Amino acid sequence: MRGLMRIELLAGVAAFAVSGPASPHHSHAMFDHSEEVSIIGTVTKFSFRNPHVFLFVDVEEENGEVVNYWIEMSNIPNTIRRGIGFQTFQPGDVVTVNMWRLKDGRPGGNYTTIVTAGGQTYD
Repeated sequence: MRGLMRIELLAGVAAFAVSGPASPHHSHAMFDHSEEVSIIGTVTKFSFRNPHVFLFVDVEEENGEVVNYWIEMSNIPNTIRRGIGFQTFQPGDVVTVNMWRLKDGRPGGNYTTIVTAGGQTYD
């Protein structure tokens, strides 16, 4: 009996070891994928951290009001693979952000491309 328990325990440990890490993640259902929108604004903050990198951009609306948009990006490894490093965007930089807007109307979204004032495109 004791040998059988040891085999079951070893089998369980082996199964756990080879299963790989779990990676829970939220869905992108909060973004409206039916229409890509574009905003032009000034970077106020660039948060280069996991689980997602975020870019914050002040945008002057048609009525003259300045609204701060938060732009969700990917995780750090994916962001780096796309050529974006922790100093790529600085406060004061003017950028054009193409994104899937939030469905609930808050000022923000999930980026598809970001273009700098110098013409550098990140996607």
